[in-house]
Amino acid sequence: MTPEIIKISISLRFLRAVLMLSFYVLIMSALPAQRIVSGGPLKPTQSVYDVLHYRILLDVDIEKRIIRGITEIKLNMLVPSKNISFDLLQSYKVTEVWMNNKKQTFTHENHNISITTPANIPTGTQTIKIEYSGVPPLATNPPWVGGIQWEKDDNGKDWVAFTCQNEGAKTLYPCKDHPSDKPDQGAEMEVLVPQGLKVAGPGLLVKEYKKDKKQAFVWKAFYPIHNYSLVFNIGDYEVVQREYTTIDGNKVPMVFYVLRENKPRAQKHLDILEKSLRVLEKYFGEYPFVKEKIGIAETPHLGMEHQTMNAYGNRYRYSQVGGEDFDWLMHHELGHEWWGNKVSNRDWAHFWIQEGICNFGDWLYYLEKEGKASFHQQAINASYQFLNKYPIVQDSVVDSGKAYHPDIYGKGAFFMRSLSFIIGDSLFFRILKDFISDKKHTYQNTVSTSDVERFFSAGAGMQLQPYFDFFLKSTDKLRFRVKAVRPGEYDVKFLNYFESLPVEIQTSGGIMRTEISDDATRIYSDSLPIIDPGNFYLKSVLYE
Repeated sequence: MTPEIIKISISLRFLRAVLMLSFYVLIMSALPAQRIVSGGPLKPTQSVYDVLHYRILLDVDIEKRIIRGITEIKLNMLVPSKNISFDLLQSYKVTEVWMNNKKQTFTHENHNISITTPANIPTGTQTIKIEYSGVPPLATNPPWVGGIQWEKDDNGKDWVAFTCQNEGAKTLYPCKDHPSDKPDQGAEMEVLVPQGLKVAGPGLLVKEYKKDKKQAFVWKAFYPIHNYSLVFNIGDYEVVQREYTTIDGNKVPMVFYVLRENKPRAQKHLDILEKSLRVLEKYFGEYPFVKEKIGIAETPHLGMEHQTMNAYGNRYRYSQVGGEDFDWLMHHELGHEWWGNKVSNRDWAHFWIQEGICNFGDWLYYLEKEGKASFHQQAINASYQFLNKYPIVQDSVVDSGKAYHPDIYGKGAFFMRSLSFIIGDSLFFRILKDFISDKKHTYQNTVSTSDVERFFSAGAGMQLQPYFDFFLKSTDKLRFRVKAVRPGEYDVKFLNYFESLPVEIQTSGGIMRTEISDDATRIYSDSLPIIDPGNFYLKSVLYE
């Protein structure tokens, strides 16, 4: 998700968003008053199966502002069970449920569709089909408080977008709303809209046809995909396309669904996108979805990572990096193709893996275009904004509402830079690329913080768990004590960390790198030593 510039005003914006959502609930008599979240403890009725494929058919009635849908869920029953369930917001009415083409009795309560059968559902492949319709939730502060946007472009044409990372895809269609289960065999989404509009979706556009005075667009994702990426953008789009050759020599279409009035901007925008691709491929490896496309769609909200069709709403407000135009928003969402879409957290507890490492990728653009000093300055600038109110990893299982807070972005990125200092840049970047190239950690194989730690510890040949735990699972800063023992001699130690770490210390003789632990290390300097002058650690220093 896009990193919001989060200041003191965050609580006011959040309150306003909740109040707006509550007002809409009262008007529509459909939605719950509390904020909708995704994930949390996996329901027993969902742990018994693994999702293989979604097929989603949506009729988007823009005039009436309702959605009619049919969702087919192909799943693999892992153990026999009489009870399975799926998530769908209560504002929708479920009319029919089938299992393997046989109608089933069901209940739909508390956003949960529950199916109970007389005999156990056997292990193996089963197909569930659910027919429903209703009012999708309004997005009050997209993408942070998501849902649907019924907007108009500058020409008065309908412009509709959907976001749901924090709320989950249950706000749009029946699903298993948990980050641990991406459909192994991908998904298909068919969307009907009024003629004259286009639908931008995930994967490849495999079919387009007219039906009942509407236009249908069929999108197919061949890779495993987050349920929150299985959404649509609808508008009076022009499609601007060119070919991109990846770092490994594969040809992939770059596709921009641009509003008609902005078509003259499209080619330059794709030029900027290509520069971001080159940098990200250098550090993270080949673009992860070469069988499909590199897609962006212009949206009425700021932006969101939607696999192979990222939402873009930065309105072409470019900055200058290395003397060239740069779009931070487009670059960040593109980075999520690696960190978020290829590598995905198993539980929202590990949200920092998607957001923090992706944010680190934002800084790498400055490294590539302006050098190390600019790269390090990004980290220092970010550190001024850290709230340190909650640990980055608060528990092993949490929902999206608890997991999502500002520090998973910049502080998560700062951690990666700190890790690079500890390991050494050359080895660090090799391990990072090895991790994202490992089949055990990519696509349908989701990851946790422990997976990242074990991989880096093994690759670096050092025990990194203590630092992972200290930085990610607490809000502590490293506390140094510098004690003058006699003229020109100082003892340096940690006061709250009980392992050793490499630390740079600026002395009268220059900058030295040495190991510091909770046992004192003697430093010789004619001037007061400066601890960690490059700010690779979050720290406080006590001088005695």
